[in-house]
Amino acid sequence: EVQLVESGGGLVQAGGSLRLPCAASGVSDVDYGIGWFRQAPGKEYEGVTCIIRSDYIYYGDSVKGGFTITRDNAKKTVYLQMNSLKPEGTAVYYCVATWGLGCAKDATDYWGEGAQVTVSS
Repeated sequence: EVQLVESGGGLVQAGGSLRLPCAASGVSDVDYGIGWFRQAPGKEYEGVTCIIRSDYIYYGDSVKGGFTITRDNAKKTVYLQMNSLKPEGTAVYYCVATWGLGCAKDATDYWGEGAQVTVSS
């Protein structure tokens, strides 16, 4: 059974930082990469970042330079480090298992329950 469990969400002031861990289990490292999507109020899902194998990382244009994804294989945990957060970063952040390059929604098979991140101005 695939399980993706996010933690670390919360309220942060604009300009602040937050780190979201995702504990992944039951996911084949060969078949899937792990990443993050987000959905802001009233908006579509957006691919934030995905790490495929150990040598390919995708970042969405809106987060380049501010967000970093890392992976701890021993702990089977993927981390989303978010720096210089802006109010438009307010969203539910979902940990996902994806089989394609580019962090595409239609190539994503598994979703966590989501973690709320609220950035106050």
